[in-house]
Amino acid sequence: MNEADKQRNREIAKNEAERQTTGDIRVSAWTMAFTVFAGVVAVAIVWIWLHR
Repeated sequence: MNEADKQRNREIAKNEAERQTTGDIRVSAWTMAFTVFAGVVAVAIVWIWLHR
């Protein structure tokens, strides 16, 4: 394996790592949004149950 191949592989690995990080952040954002939504629904249900 020559130096050009090694450099190309390093660039590919770097790009893949960046893509993975972006995907992880996107999944985390959706998870947080879902958790907040579920919390709001739970609080609303408890509020309705206590005030009936």
